[in-house]
Amino acid sequence: MPTMIVIATTAVPDHLRGALSRWTSEVVSGIFVGSVSARVRDELWHAVTEVVGNGAAVLVHPAATEQGYAIRTAGSRRRTPADFDGLTLIRMTATPKVKETQTPS
Repeated sequence: MPTMIVIATTAVPDHLRGALSRWTSEVVSGIFVGSVSARVRDELWHAVTEVVGNGAAVLVHPAATEQGYAIRTAGSRRRTPADFDGLTLIRMTATPKVKETQTPS
């Protein structure tokens, strides 16, 4: 039975966006929404993880959890799903600060 999925992408290759558009609708730039079977969802996600490159992607889909959905991420080292007492939250890691260098006067 088809279920609703949402895939959010950032800085992914154009051919990946085209592949996602075959099964979903791009409602806003980089946000894909569709109703697909679990098999198609898993195949789409596998394709995303294979070619995400330097970009990032997040998949949200229905699941038998307390929240009613599951979250998967790919390509992002800064945002990762984390389980907190049965709730899935997105853990944001700090970005390293760029050390400013001064030129001698």
